[in-house]
Amino acid sequence: RELLESNPFLSDLWIVGEVSNLRASSSGHSYFTLKDSVASLNCVLFRGQGGAAILDNGKLVRAHGRMSFYEPRGSTDFMVDRVLPEGEGELAQELERLKARLSQEGLFEESRKRPLPQFPEIVGVVTSPTGAAWQDIQNIVRRRYPLARLLLSPTQVQGLDAAPSIAAALERLDADGSSDVIIVARGGGSLEDLWPFNEEIVARAIFGSRIPVVSGVGHETDFTIADYVADRRAPTPSAAAELVVPDGAILRQTVAAWTERAQRGALRAVEAGRVEVANLSRRLESGLPDLGNLKRQVDDMADVLGNNFNNRLRMARLEVDNFESRLRTLDPAATLRRGFAVVQHGDTGTVVFLGWPGDRRRFAEDNRSRRNDTWHGGRRANTGE
Repeated sequence: RELLESNPFLSDLWIVGEVSNLRASSSGHSYFTLKDSVASLNCVLFRGQGGAAILDNGKLVRAHGRMSFYEPRGSTDFMVDRVLPEGEGELAQELERLKARLSQEGLFEESRKRPLPQFPEIVGVVTSPTGAAWQDIQNIVRRRYPLARLLLSPTQVQGLDAAPSIAAALERLDADGSSDVIIVARGGGSLEDLWPFNEEIVARAIFGSRIPVVSGVGHETDFTIADYVADRRAPTPSAAAELVVPDGAILRQTVAAWTERAQRGALRAVEAGRVEVANLSRRLESGLPDLGNLKRQVDDMADVLGNNFNNRLRMARLEVDNFESRLRTLDPAATLRRGFAVVQHGDTGTVVFLGWPGDRRRFAEDNRSRRNDTWHGGRRANTGE
């Protein structure tokens, strides 16, 4: 460190490079890398030095400072004291050209982006099987919504072959068709580390997927072309997992609230039904006649009808008895039983005597010699009687 810092040439340097992997600490210091096509240099800009606002990933700058050695990490750093704008770097320019072309083709159109399923059964994941992103996604899905099953399509996420590998992994999940949603993810890194997700082959694979795609690449400040093409963008892989599956705790609370609300509604409906039935019952009771009074009226009418019937029956019996007496008076048989006689000639049937018993004796004396005469007084008379 003393050797580097004591060298006059290394203590007064201007270096031109593209800013990459920019990170601002909580204390206000800026840590970044200056690079070109063949080399990179770690840089530190302490708070209060000029040009911190100019720093941005992909931006070409001219930085002044001195070389130093940081013993705890064993790293050689460029201690920047001033930053001036130089122009756009090659990678940034290439990225902007590709973004403009894909946007013109409609790959970034919001109208084509699809909604995510509310309750996915299978979540496809395109990431490295050994990376922290895969572990984070598993932990979050298992904690939030264990009903969902994860289907990993492994891929490289960094290096020259990463872009074709990512596109192929995505196409495998799309061809399989069992996933309800797909997460394309990797952890944070420099612009170069995340560059495979800026490649056109990855953008077109996401655009061509029949299944909704969520991008979760890098950190919150990192943006890639995959973010613009995907149906939804998440700032981190963990946020992508939270985005595609619901929170089980919230679901349980929601179901409990709905259940309680349904129970309260049912109780209110039952109580309202009871009140309505009671009201209808009262209305029916008020509209019905007085059954007790009607019963008494019926009893009174029954008594009157019974008395009338009995009176009519007695009168009818008296009339019958009167008619019977009159009939008995007029009955010829009754007259004969009292002694009245009708005498007819036995041969001709001619009435020869009609009268009471005194008249009968006289008749017998005058007609003693006659034969075959008959007395009709209840017995037959012999000849000459």
